Amino acid sequence: MDPLGIDGVWRHTPPVHSDPRGSFYEAFRAADLPGRRFDLAQVNCSVSARGVLRGVHFADVPPGQAKYVMCLSGSVMDVVVDLRTGSPTFGRWEGVTLDDVSRSAVLVAEGLGHGFMALSEHATVMYLCSEPYSPAREHGVHPLDPALGIAWPAGIEPVLSEKDAKAPTLDEALRAGLLPDHAACQEFYATLH
Repeated sequence: MDPLGIDGVWRHTPPVHSDPRGSFYEAFRAADLPGRRFDLAQVNCSVSARGVLRGVHFADVPPGQAKYVMCLSGSVMDVVVDLRTGSPTFGRWEGVTLDDVSRSAVLVAEGLGHGFMALSEHATVMYLCSEPYSPAREHGVHPLDPALGIAWPAGIEPVLSEKDAKAPTLDEALRAGLLPDHAACQEFYATLH
């Protein structure tokens, strides 16, 4: 696992073993996670057309919802945003391409915002979740908020759900008290060892 520029985000690119029959790789191995426990509670799979933008989503901490995200077919721009108030990287985003060639995956810790945009005609994304979906604890920040400044790919028209299109800006979510607290997240992470 390689850490990215925001504390709590890692990229894993597994070795892919290929031969004339096809290929094989270990998509997830709990023992390889960077010093933390990941209790698998739910597996989500989404199929998106080109331009579909899902996110930026996050859940209340505790318990939050860590995600291990991979693209099974096609390609996506996967984005993580630090939404933890008091964090040294608050408001910063990090983007990586996930696709069916490199087979890279991203581990996103609780309290961070997550979203992705489909770059290929169709993209199938699977994410393992540490907690089940709970509508009362789930929130979002508008993925096109200029304050976030996410550099979504040029030339692809974003397609948002009604819920994501109505999500608050970062400033609105901050003023409403929706965002996770960095110190509380750190305390929670300590329980995952």
